Amino acid sequence: MNKVLQPSLALLCCALLGACAVGPDYRRPEVTVPASFKEARDWQVAQPADGAPRGPWWRAFGDEELDRLQDAAANANLDVVVAEARYRQAIGAVDQSRAALFPTLSASAGLTRSANATSGLKLPPATLDLASISASWVPDLWGGIRRGLEASEANAQASQADLANALLVLQSTLATDYFSLRVADEQQRLLDEAVQAYQRSLDLTQSRYRGGVAARTDVAQAQAQLEATKAQAIDVGIVRGQMEHAIAVLLGKAPAEFSLPKRPFHLVAPPVPAQLPATLLQRRPDVAASERLAAAANAQIGVAQAAYFPSLTLSASGGYRAPSGADLLSVPYRVWSLGPTLAETLFDAGARSGAKAQAVANYDAVAASYRKTVLSALQNVEDQLLALRLLAQESTVEEAAVQDAEDTLRLTINQYKAGTVSYLNVIVAQTTSLTDHITALNIRSRQLAATVQLFAGLGGNWRTDADQDRRGAEPTTRP
Repeated sequence: MNKVLQPSLALLCCALLGACAVGPDYRRPEVTVPASFKEARDWQVAQPADGAPRGPWWRAFGDEELDRLQDAAANANLDVVVAEARYRQAIGAVDQSRAALFPTLSASAGLTRSANATSGLKLPPATLDLASISASWVPDLWGGIRRGLEASEANAQASQADLANALLVLQSTLATDYFSLRVADEQQRLLDEAVQAYQRSLDLTQSRYRGGVAARTDVAQAQAQLEATKAQAIDVGIVRGQMEHAIAVLLGKAPAEFSLPKRPFHLVAPPVPAQLPATLLQRRPDVAASERLAAAANAQIGVAQAAYFPSLTLSASGGYRAPSGADLLSVPYRVWSLGPTLAETLFDAGARSGAKAQAVANYDAVAASYRKTVLSALQNVEDQLLALRLLAQESTVEEAAVQDAEDTLRLTINQYKAGTVSYLNVIVAQTTSLTDHITALNIRSRQLAATVQLFAGLGGNWRTDADQDRRGAEPTTRP
């Protein structure tokens, strides 16, 4: 037995000493990014990663109903459930890849009955009892298994980032839909107030018509304006209902099982800090997932390259084989085997080179996708910063327009009552006032949506880790 063990152990030691990992070592694909954002020069761009905590960023809007919905959605949303299951699946793949680094051990027991002929003599059938233990190990001489494990770990990290991204998408979508619903409620209130005001105007024109101081056309115009505004008020209910249905689905519920009562509109977008640290862009999980996929694709090149080299298998087995009824576990019936096997593919018609070419091309594609993801992230942040800057200016101008329209409407109604202007002037003033109020509301809605998208573009939250440490258990104190 020593004659077998000595060369086997020597070959194993050489294999372990000479073990290496073929294939390129991973380096994050380079992306050329500017030193700062175009729309906010004080901000600096960071290299993407995904290790920073995010916190409940939506609390910055100060809406307790939204807080409650976010907590409920995180535990019930089906997209998040799918992403979490994918992550557990990826963890299982890591465990499976890691197991290939270790020997396998198996045991067997059985009973066989066989017959054969020797030198033309037909022997009677014999029954044998069998019991054995066997072990085998394929040392990772060229690092193919380690590269496979590296790829599995990177894929698991990408799946974890996908789970974080699913949560972030859920949070931002829920916040956007919730704000749209509340904006619809406020628009409904504005239209309902307009309907009441137009009804009073209709009553006024009818009274003046009966008194002979107004034309029949004034009554017709007031009636037409009232009915048109009622139609607008009804139409807003479509948007409101659809947003409520969308929120129900995000919560994992059927629309018939969910409703949100109306309430006064007090939502205001939180101000964007003047300066933000470079680490904030590191929070984007989609960027982290894309980068981890590039690492996994790079490791697959090593797996493909390792296939060019011979594989060594070390195997051993031992047990007992005895006629049925004999003392199975006795020395005369002991059997064993031990020895290495070295295998190499001599000709495969280009299969291995094709596999490596596929791995290299896949890495190039994934690396390009990563660069695109980073650039898209930069574009998204720039877009929202631009929108918030210009919407703030637009809101100031529109608020002034609302005030002017209200003053004009008040003066025009007084002039109409005095008989110095026609009712057409009143209609124009009323329409202008309502339009300006709705425009101002839409600007606030767009500010809310842009702020949500900025939070999402930064990966969730713009507070630094130091800010969160100072706040303790409440990382995003309401403004």
